[in-house]
Amino acid sequence: MARVQPLSGFPEWSPQERLVEAHVLGTLREVFALHGFGEIETRAVEPVERLAGDSDAAKEIYAIGRFNADEQAGREAKLGLHFDLTVPFARYVEENQGRLQFPFRRFQIQKVWRGERPQEGRFREFYQADIDVVGRDTLPEHLEAEVAIVMARALRALPLPAARMHLNNRGLVEGFYRGVGIVDIAGALRSVDKLDKIGRDGVAEELHAKGVSPEAVHAILELAAIQTPDGSFVDLVEALWDHSPIVADADDAREQFDRGARSLATLVDAVNAAVPDTAIADLRIARGLDYYTGAVYETVLDGHEDLGSICSGGRYDSLVAGGGFPGVGMSIGVSRLVSRMLGASLATASRSVPQAVLVAVTDEEHRGASSSIADRLRARGIACEVSPNAAKFGKQIQYADRRGIPFVWFPAAGDDTSPDGEVKDIRSGEQVPADADAWAPPTEDLKPRIVRG
Repeated sequence: MARVQPLSGFPEWSPQERLVEAHVLGTLREVFALHGFGEIETRAVEPVERLAGDSDAAKEIYAIGRFNADEQAGREAKLGLHFDLTVPFARYVEENQGRLQFPFRRFQIQKVWRGERPQEGRFREFYQADIDVVGRDTLPEHLEAEVAIVMARALRALPLPAARMHLNNRGLVEGFYRGVGIVDIAGALRSVDKLDKIGRDGVAEELHAKGVSPEAVHAILELAAIQTPDGSFVDLVEALWDHSPIVADADDAREQFDRGARSLATLVDAVNAAVPDTAIADLRIARGLDYYTGAVYETVLDGHEDLGSICSGGRYDSLVAGGGFPGVGMSIGVSRLVSRMLGASLATASRSVPQAVLVAVTDEEHRGASSSIADRLRARGIACEVSPNAAKFGKQIQYADRRGIPFVWFPAAGDDTSPDGEVKDIRSGEQVPADADAWAPPTEDLKPRIVRG
């Protein structure tokens, strides 16, 4: 038989690691639901042409088809696995708009597939968690703050270092770019979005190559350097406008700039009021995707800045082609985050198995008695396992220890004072008589706990 070859980019977790991932997924679901977001699930496949759109995403799409495709299958639409949750969500809203109540508040946690080069924290198959609020024709601006607050609270509920949410406003940035004479605003935003990758000099070189004047390049980079933990950035950006090479007839640009600055100040203050020390106004954040029109978000973990943004998103004017569905949303790459949590020992499960009790077996003739005790414990929500063999009790204790099961139950013998026998905490050695209809482990031992590293 040929040796099994591992596939890179497709994570597989051990039971103990999977408990950490399950905790993350469960916490996100709980926080999102507490804030009024309903969960949806969409199909895993979409037509390839819908997934690819007008972007270069086609090179990352995993196409699927039947192995022995017949002639009819060849005439069917080519399908691909979705590489994010935005495309299927847009299709879902478009198809179900007549049945949805707007603004529609949704969260979605599913696996996605992306054919990129695997590396640390980047996978080909991974969980993604999105929240969005979508309006029918309009969407109140205060929802930009609400989405950020919900995501900040979700991250704070996880066993993670402090998360810092870097916020910007595309209106502010685009108004400034127009003011200094930038024509290709989308191209300039994509260049500025590379600051962390190619640095200030690299961005300047790209902008020069796009025909941006040296004075405008300097102004753009000065804007990107502004960062404050509150609304004080407003004075800084206004002073920068006053000292920059503003083109003639820039009144509309100035109005867009001022409106974006006010909106960003309100957003930063609102997020920090709800989740203190979280939001930072960062004029470097560009989010190179063209469809963002208002607030944009990127989130980093203290001490783990090398991981990049763990959670990002923004405001958009239209979710679907043709317009009419403005919204705001954020997305977490869950598997990427879990990979760092495990690799950096930020969190671990207190044990690798769900069972709190191993019910020992005196001999095979009395296995039924052990199974009866186990079922009575399970009926009360206590996970347990019956020993796989009737070895000496010492060996059964060793088995429980290797499995990480904290308690061993010894069924009653004929002369026992308890009708059900005794239970032993194999960590401390304490052993007491116990009734299967009354005994329970301490709360901290009932289920595996996720412990901060």
